[in-house]
Amino acid sequence: MTELLVGVDLGTTGTKTAVYDPDGKPLAEANAEVPLRWQGPGRVDQDPDDFYRSTVSTISRCLEQGGVDAEHVVALGITGQMAGVLGLGADWKPSTPYDSWLDLRCSEDVDWLERELGDDFVEKTGCPPMIDHAPKMRWWRREHPEVFAATEKWIMPSGYVAGKIAGLEPDDGFIDSTYLHFTGLTEARGGEWSGELSQAIGIPMDKLPQIFEPSTVVGRVSEEAAADCGLMEGTPIAAGLGDTAAGALGAGLVRSGQLLDVAGTAAVLAASTDEFRPDVRERTLIAMRGAIPGQWIPLSYLSGGALLGWLGEALAPAGEEVYEPDFDELTAEASEVRAGAEGLLFVPHLDGRLLPNDPAMRGAWVGLNRHQKRPHLVRAVLEGVAYEYANYLQVLLKLYPGSTFDEARVIGGGAHSDTWNAIKASVLGVPYVRLNREEFSCWGAALVAGHAVGLFDDLAGAAERSTPARDRFEPNPEDHAAYRPMAQLYRDLLASLASPSHRLVRLASEML
Repeated sequence: MTELLVGVDLGTTGTKTAVYDPDGKPLAEANAEVPLRWQGPGRVDQDPDDFYRSTVSTISRCLEQGGVDAEHVVALGITGQMAGVLGLGADWKPSTPYDSWLDLRCSEDVDWLERELGDDFVEKTGCPPMIDHAPKMRWWRREHPEVFAATEKWIMPSGYVAGKIAGLEPDDGFIDSTYLHFTGLTEARGGEWSGELSQAIGIPMDKLPQIFEPSTVVGRVSEEAAADCGLMEGTPIAAGLGDTAAGALGAGLVRSGQLLDVAGTAAVLAASTDEFRPDVRERTLIAMRGAIPGQWIPLSYLSGGALLGWLGEALAPAGEEVYEPDFDELTAEASEVRAGAEGLLFVPHLDGRLLPNDPAMRGAWVGLNRHQKRPHLVRAVLEGVAYEYANYLQVLLKLYPGSTFDEARVIGGGAHSDTWNAIKASVLGVPYVRLNREEFSCWGAALVAGHAVGLFDDLAGAAERSTPARDRFEPNPEDHAAYRPMAQLYRDLLASLASPSHRLVRLASEML
């Protein structure tokens, strides 16, 4: 009998589920939309039970459409969004909606954390104050004290769905260790809740869930959930892991010396290391625990994946029937222009800078001249994301002096662009590797599920074997030499743009 695994990814706007054999081959996949509820500017939430309904429906469709015998499924793993949080009341009923990572109502609480706790907060948690769990919980305590009082545990969507499938009680509520940096309430080095931070921020310890390692069996599929999703009653459920950690594991980011580029809606540059070193000085890198025991994944990110879509729309003439070039066409045009875009720089922070946190930072073009055309603009956008990555890498090397990186594994929609991969390889001076797999987060969730039930003794080895390299992009020495001064100029430009950006934001608000 072939032992099969199910991995579920609870994304921002949809749920994806896949069934895998032990080698990571997907046997069936299914998707379902999960609506975002926009309540007003900066107000976004989701119904926690939409996550459950989408999970059981996609599992059921995978089993049916793939002709999968549920008796062969030996474990279930769930991954999901990381920076949002939801309250759990009695009988595993939500006491709050899912307070999305897109919801900005706790911005005042983020400022409070920076002002009151500052460096000590970053040193303890490994993450600078930002829109995540602690400020969100504090907001609920301030604005809805009755709801906060009725909340027994604060958990994430993946933990909510896993617990509902297993029929857990609120006292069984859990969080896995890959989320801890986003909680704002842990001593990251020890992987434990911090009584000091709990008291300072005003979140009682008894409202915080148990902490488990990802490959921990937290429960088994209940009779009711088995009827909903088609899995066998009693199928083991792993604690799972956050979606960024799941993507890293599924992509085979398992050893020191590797980088990972998640070229998606969020453009993430991450590294695999074996030591916790918080970025107290620069506030640029987050220190995330990986799924591999002892692994730390310092990372930073920006909103980068939609930039070319924005550019194509912005450059297109008005009119409903006007053709807009797609991603592949735009990146192909960029290949016509030499490295450095003939002196054109693009700052990609159209929606504010995420790390270090600067919501009032804005995008910019610098160096425009009348001889530059659309291919120059496109190339400058692609290079702007790469220069931002170079800044992350510079901060990383300050934290981990003497480190070297022999490859950057690239995943996400942007990984399909040869031009962009070549640009990033030459800017960073690190070979880029495109992988022989299309989906990574569901496979990461399935991997920890397999490890939880003993299907894999060596989690790192299983991840690396199942995700081989397909294409390799070496740095171009001439381009790398051209990019070095441009990357430094980009860093100087960021520093000089901060004040004008803030003034422009204030002026724009006065014009409304």
